[in-house]
Parts: sequence; structure tokens; C-alpha cells
Amino acid sequence: MTALAALDLPVPRLVVWRHGRTDWNATGRFQGQLDPPLDAEGRAQAARTAPYLVATGLSPGSTVVVASDLVRAADTATALTDVLGVPLRLDERLREHGLGSWEGLTRDEVAERHPEQYADWLAGRPVHGRGGEQSADVARRALDALQDLPPAEVAVVVTHGGTAGRLIEALLELGPQHRRVFGPLANCGWSELARQGERWRLMRHNTVVTALPGRLEGPAPGSPATAPADAAATPEGAAPPPPQDADAVL
Repeated sequence: MTALAALDLPVPRLVVWRHGRTDWNATGRFQGQLDPPLDAEGRAQAARTAPYLVATGLSPGSTVVVASDLVRAADTATALTDVLGVPLRLDERLREHGLGSWEGLTRDEVAERHPEQYADWLAGRPVHGRGGEQSADVARRALDALQDLPPAEVAVVVTHGGTAGRLIEALLELGPQHRRVFGPLANCGWSELARQGERWRLMRHNTVVTALPGRLEGPAPGSPATAPADAAATPEGAAPPPPQDADAVL
């Protein structure tokens, strides 16, 4: 899909939401298109984030929710659709960047077995000999998935760290030389984009809802009446993902 075609998406507002944490995220293992589930923290992240997403202006009559069909993304999305009361659309074109021979390996294992590939990856250069997908192909399939959505005021796109990055870059018309201009999404972090005139504009980036150490009295500020937010959580800009989170840096 070209940049011009991206302007013709059937929604003028996108919320790009990365899935919650998995054990593999926590231990620095590349997931790619393998399918580990959310861990306990990942499920908690999704549960406390969903009401805050609703509070950003989502409503059942104007919102479509679409997710990668990998279980970590689908289960994250279900936390939102359960609160919002809308159906969940699954689309394999929103899966993570396919990583070929790296999938299932830790960062340390990749660095030991494939040092040249690993150096290219750290530097943001194309990785040759690994197999899997090229970045441009990831962006293209993700945009194709959005093109097939029904018309709506907003789409929540529940996907993965690498795919989210390539999708945002494509919508903002950033070329390969500008890869990783924006920091990666943390687990359960989201970014919001809006179409304004002839361009897409990034309105917020990598917002997360963090758990507070103690319970607060009463509802959290800004929580929607129909779906109370966790009173022990607060939305804020995220710190960079932990260095062991391999998929965040794709």
C-alpha cells in the first residue's frame, strides 16, 4: 500500500496498542510469530488498561477493535472488547514481524550464534540470512489489514512491538533512514494517530497504565462511569521497555 492509499483508510483515528507481557518478554526471548500466552502481569496490564482506553473517547457505536490472531494480542484485545461491548475482529496480517531463525531464542543466544546479524539489528540495519520478513512487507500487510476494516470513527489495533513500529512509521511516511525515531511501545503501551488533512499525525505515544503501590480511595480521575478504572492504576508516558524485552526493539 502506498502512502496515498494509507490516507484512504476507513477510519480517521487509530489507537495502536501493544499486547501485554508474556514470560518470553520478561526473559528476553524473541517471539516473532510463535505464540506464547500472556503471563499474570500481562493479563493484569490488559485489565487495568482497558477502562482507560475507553475513557479516551471510545464508544460501542463508533469503535472497531481488531487484533492479531496470536493469543497474546487476542487476549489483550478481549480485555477491551469485554468492557466496551463490541465484537473482536482477528486478522493474521497484524501478527508480529516474522523473525525466521531467531524465533524462540534469547537476545544472548542470538548475539552468540549470529553476531553479525545481531549487530545489524541493534544498529537498525536490514538483517540478512535470518529468514522471516522484511520491514517493508510487515508495514504493507498491516496497512492492508486496516484498509479492510469497516468504516468507524476510531479503530483500536492490538498488535505487537515490531508491527506497531512499522505501522506507525508507514502512516507518518517515515523512510528506512528514520526507523526507530520513536521509541518502542512497552507491553500494553499504546499510541494514537489521527488523520488531519492530507497527513497522519501522532497525537500521543507509548502511554501506559501503571499500577500504584497502594489502593486509592474512590474512583480514579477520568475513569468512565460505565467501566470503572482500577483505582490503583494511573496512565502516564512509559519509560523505555526493559532492555531484555527483545520484541520491543524490532
